[in-house]
Amino acid sequence: MGGYMKKLLVLGGGTAGTMVVNKLRKKLKSDQWSITVVDKDNDHIYQPGLLLLPFGVYKAEELVKKRDHFFPKNVEFIRAEIDKIVPESNHVFLTDGRVLEYDQLVIATGTSPRPDQTPGMDDPATWRKSVFDFFTLDGSVALRDALATRQGGRLVIHITEMPIKCPVAPLEFAFLADAFFEDRKIRDKVEIVYVTPLEGAFTKPVSSKHLGSMLEERKIRLEPDFVIEHIDPETKTLVSMDEREVPFDLLVTIPLNMGEDFIARSGMGNELNYVPVDKETFLSIKYPNVFALGDASDIPASKAGSVAHFAIELFTENFVDYIEGRSMKHRFDGHANCFIESGHGKGLLIDFNYTTEPLTGKFPIPFIGPLPLLKESRLNHMGKLAFRWIYWNMLIKGRRIPISTLMSMAGKRQTTSK
Repeated sequence: MGGYMKKLLVLGGGTAGTMVVNKLRKKLKSDQWSITVVDKDNDHIYQPGLLLLPFGVYKAEELVKKRDHFFPKNVEFIRAEIDKIVPESNHVFLTDGRVLEYDQLVIATGTSPRPDQTPGMDDPATWRKSVFDFFTLDGSVALRDALATRQGGRLVIHITEMPIKCPVAPLEFAFLADAFFEDRKIRDKVEIVYVTPLEGAFTKPVSSKHLGSMLEERKIRLEPDFVIEHIDPETKTLVSMDEREVPFDLLVTIPLNMGEDFIARSGMGNELNYVPVDKETFLSIKYPNVFALGDASDIPASKAGSVAHFAIELFTENFVDYIEGRSMKHRFDGHANCFIESGHGKGLLIDFNYTTEPLTGKFPIPFIGPLPLLKESRLNHMGKLAFRWIYWNMLIKGRRIPISTLMSMAGKRQTTSK
């Protein structure tokens, strides 16, 4: 090698990027590989907490830690905005004029809500006054303050378009809002409407049926197949492409989710700025030394932390084989699991992958559990709260978590979605 240090460059220091540098720093010899992470700020946000913050479960400061606190000592952290990637010459240009070279590039810059993509959504007259998002810390805090003073009226929970980060989060928000107003004895004064572009409550038929009946039990009206055209800030109305109208007093929307704009400037993304990759290995379809991980890729799995976690366990094994000229043997199956808060200190848990929808059974140990799948229980709610400790102390530090990376079918029961 003659002393040449190879360069691994990781764009994005969120869940996926942080896990990758922690796992690969242990696997790549530090006299052969340098590892550099680039991110525009130094705030690592615990994203599952953003859903719970508006209901007073967490304070804002409990959800933010410094990114560089989680990087290994011999990883360089550059705090800067990315202008563009030039994959043909293996360069990344930063907006401050610096140019970084790489031998291998990992894009892990996630996905972000883009209210500017829907006419009228981010109108200054209503944005964060009667129209809110909760996938940003500012949005979540503003929504908490709005809910605290709400005495009644029509609450609309709305999804602009799939894919979104954590596809069950808006449903959880609906269940939590129902419980929140019930606890304050004003549920009968609040009408809750759930507006989705999907034909049901969720994407997978079995869980869609199950979650749809949970909406019915809570008297939350479902408005399906609603493809938004614009929001009228004056009349406070959502208007669909087929001219249906849904008025609101308080709107909690999930704006269109998109990857970073520099991916478009680099000519490396699809129409939503996600990087097309092989869905089992995350290798770019176009460039042999570029991978995209976590929410930045176009894999047809949920954009959720659990997917990043399972994917990266396999990716880091594959990466070492790949750079040494061996084939990538570990194939990702799209495994995801997520807790679904259902209100009043209970939750569900679903476990699924590319081809298998959520089933009933026990998790993580087949037949034993302790967590029941597709069933409300207090244990699942406790599991969701316990996960914050696991996230900060184990997950992003790249420590082993004893859950099967690929989905296990042991102890699960097939049910029909009819």
